[in-house]
Amino acid sequence: MEVRRTAPVKLIVPDENRDDLHETAEQFLYCANRAAEFCWDDNSYTNCISTNAIARDALYTELREETDLTANLVQEAIRRAVQATKGCVERWKKDNRVSQPEFTSWSMVYDKRSATFYRNRVSLSTISGRVECDFELPADSPTPYEQYVLSEEYELRTSTLQYDKVSDEFYFHITTRKHGSDSDEESEVSEDTEHQTVLGIDLGVNSLAVASTGTFWQGDEYDHWCREFEKRRGEMQQRGTQAAHNALLRLGKREEAWRKQYIHTAANEIVMEAVEHECDVIVFEDLTDIREEIPNAKWHHVWAFRRLYEYVEYKAPNRGVSVEKVEPNHTSQRCFRTDCGFTHPDNRHGEQFCCQRCGYEVNADYNGAKNIGLRYARKRQYRLRSSPKSGNGDAPVDVRLNGGTVNGESYQPIAGD
Repeated sequence: MEVRRTAPVKLIVPDENRDDLHETAEQFLYCANRAAEFCWDDNSYTNCISTNAIARDALYTELREETDLTANLVQEAIRRAVQATKGCVERWKKDNRVSQPEFTSWSMVYDKRSATFYRNRVSLSTISGRVECDFELPADSPTPYEQYVLSEEYELRTSTLQYDKVSDEFYFHITTRKHGSDSDEESEVSEDTEHQTVLGIDLGVNSLAVASTGTFWQGDEYDHWCREFEKRRGEMQQRGTQAAHNALLRLGKREEAWRKQYIHTAANEIVMEAVEHECDVIVFEDLTDIREEIPNAKWHHVWAFRRLYEYVEYKAPNRGVSVEKVEPNHTSQRCFRTDCGFTHPDNRHGEQFCCQRCGYEVNADYNGAKNIGLRYARKRQYRLRSSPKSGNGDAPVDVRLNGGTVNGESYQPIAGD
């Protein structure tokens, strides 16, 4: 099992070097967009380039000549475009609407050669040479810098430099991987041949998250405080004074801290739910098209969904639980009853699910959570049967429910829910 950690730190960038970072980011985005243009084909996904070696061989020399970026930054820009193209191709294959990837957000990817770490600072490659920046470490970080970046148990992977226009600050998200944790395909297949018990998680507006065990994480308190913060911001903005502006900045920091703490708490509880029910895997729906799946979700809902997945993803491996994703389509419209499985938009009415065929009634998000777990079980069983490395593919997969499990092989209830 691969164990990764991301330690976010704020950089103290010398005033004389801030423009160097901005210009470097501009050239990095230029390279990424040039590479995306090279990789993309509007006519057919089969003509798109999704292999890093092909794109690098075709573009590397040219982009080095067109920019002042170092070799490593050029290669990371190309790799970012290839990965984005690959993701679009996968969605295109499933008949989702896609277009050529375009990079506009201020961010750069650094590998361990273009970013050199010291105890309290980092040296970054820029178009004007190396820039050394001190750290401002958050006191309450869930991934302490000393524990994961300086520890000999973890190795540095690629990290992302971002710029916040509102606060005019630079943030470095440092990614590490624990030594000895598996990351290749062969180890994943080997791990897969063992029995697994799955916890499905559905994300929604009325309930922040619902587990296939029947545990709900309500969104009422989260929505309440989001409205309160929004109301206070509106009141301060109307005053228009410098004091109100300063208070607005302080409020923004308090709101951000509160949001993160709230989602961290929910993530911890989801991981503990998996541990207490002896689950090996926590399965979420893929959030790529979350706007299409939950069209009435506000921006703070989408933020919460993405952060919740990210937090669970790095917390769970420390408790021996992996995290996976499945396609979300129709999980809220499909009847979970093993002898039915009828899928229709009219099955769901707001928070309630009622199957138009068999009459099965249950909370809609709970129904979705069970379907998410079952979809992973089916997908895994199919992969085991198709893989020559996994033997006969008979390893059982159980979806944990309220009061028992459903077996992923036969899809017959072992215990009811």
